[in-house]
Amino acid sequence: MIVYGSSFSPFVRKVLAFGVEKGIALELSPAGMGRGGPAFEECSPFGKMPGFRDPGADKGRDFCISDSTAIITYLEAKFPEPNMIPADPIARARTIWFEEFTDTILFAMMGKVFFNRFVAPRVLQQPGDDAVADAAVATELPPLLDYLEGVIPPSGFLVEDRITLADIAVASPFVNLAHVECPIDAARWPKTASYVRGILARPSFAPIVAAEQAFVARTG
Repeated sequence: MIVYGSSFSPFVRKVLAFGVEKGIALELSPAGMGRGGPAFEECSPFGKMPGFRDPGADKGRDFCISDSTAIITYLEAKFPEPNMIPADPIARARTIWFEEFTDTILFAMMGKVFFNRFVAPRVLQQPGDDAVADAAVATELPPLLDYLEGVIPPSGFLVEDRITLADIAVASPFVNLAHVECPIDAARWPKTASYVRGILARPSFAPIVAAEQAFVARTG
């Protein structure tokens, strides 16, 4: 199975980490930002990362889909164990909420920071808007960290005291923030800082993060 995109996308990173936690072999094929060609376009007609292909899965034809939530829904249904989206109704709803919170609210804030501090100057070779990034860090990020600080259980996992999609989704954008020197203030948000550090240290995230950090260091 092939995932098209770049792990610098929190959505691509989420899918890759989800696959590792479930023991699914996923191949990352570089795509997006003008890369990927017809194979990527077939899976993602609007150029959205990640794209996904499961060769021969659709009655002998390749199954292609885009969007991280759609991909994860497919993988969870095809490989139900270990389950990363709980069966219990309340736990399942909470898991989906945390993914949605990340994909919309947290990502919207992170995107302003990462685009203007990394994508624009380093990838597009154009000036970023520092004022937009600084405002997002100053005004939008603290309420989100306050929220997480209040809901993270002592177990260090958001749902059912075990790793689920909720943790993978929430932790992923913090990699991007770290890349642009926007760490979590452990003095102000100690539970959140410890939680994110613990999830990103897992084997599902650690190699991905290390490879990205090496790239950031080379291009800094």
